[in-house]
Amino acid sequence: MSKYKIDFESKKWESPAVGVRFKAYEQNSRKLRLVEFFKEFIEPDWCKKGHIGYVLEGQMEIDFNGTKKIFGPGDGVFIPSGEKHKHKGKVLTEKFKVILVEEA
Repeated sequence: MSKYKIDFESKKWESPAVGVRFKAYEQNSRKLRLVEFFKEFIEPDWCKKGHIGYVLEGQMEIDFNGTKKIFGPGDGVFIPSGEKHKHKGKVLTEKFKVILVEEA
C-alpha cells in the first residue's frame, strides 16, 4: 500500500462465516472493508455494531427489529451502533458487495 492508496487486489480474502468474505485495511483505529455477502449467508444473531458504507452491487434486506429496508447499488448505509439499532441482513441477489468504514 502506498501512503494514500489501498491496493485491495493484493489483499487476501478472509471468510469469518459461511456466505461472507472480506478484505480489510486498518489504520488509526479505523477499518475499511470490501465485503461480499452471498445468498447462503445467514446472520446467526442480531448485529449491534455500527456500519457506514456504500453499496456497490446486489441487494440486501436488513431487518431492524421488525422494520425491513432493502439496500441496493448506489445506496449509502449508516447504521448507528447499539441495541436500539440491532439488525440482521438477508441477501436477496446472488451476491451483495459493499464498502464499509468501521471502528477497528
